Amino acid sequence: MNELNLETSRLRLRSMRPSDIDELIYIFGDPKVMASFNTDPFDRTQMQHWIEGNLEHQTMYGYGLFSVVLKSKGVLIGECGLEHMTVDGNQETELGYDFRSDYWNQGFATEAATAVRDHAFNVLHLPCLISLIRVGNAASKRVSEKIGMRFVAEITQNGISYGNMRSTADPIHAYRTD
Repeated sequence: MNELNLETSRLRLRSMRPSDIDELIYIFGDPKVMASFNTDPFDRTQMQHWIEGNLEHQTMYGYGLFSVVLKSKGVLIGECGLEHMTVDGNQETELGYDFRSDYWNQGFATEAATAVRDHAFNVLHLPCLISLIRVGNAASKRVSEKIGMRFVAEITQNGISYGNMRSTADPIHAYRTD
């Protein structure tokens, strides 16, 4: 698969690579980040499997997670992208994001998520996106609301309670609960 790049004023979102492991483990090895997943920080083996899974997903569906690089420093500060999944028996595409905790509250997640949302609707022509936000994760919920998603329902996925946020390519229907 060819490398895909998206640009914003401050960020470059590029296809994830196996060589990103050291920078990604800085994110997923951080207890503050992993608290939102209610799980222990990843070790190197878990991180490698996670990256391999994302790369397989990209090959299968033609989209996946981007590594997010802060252009001014050339530093990988997060990941943001799309994942195909089954939710309540329906095939969905989730827009998700995770960032280094030392880069939280600076608008980077919103900036990256906006670029991915626009790519999903305008280039991939996906009709709808969801974001599964763990109940109680107010910051992540705020990001999804800023990019036009609205709360649809609380659901349980893999034994975990999430707020199901939804957005459609047609803004007139963005508030539907289909």
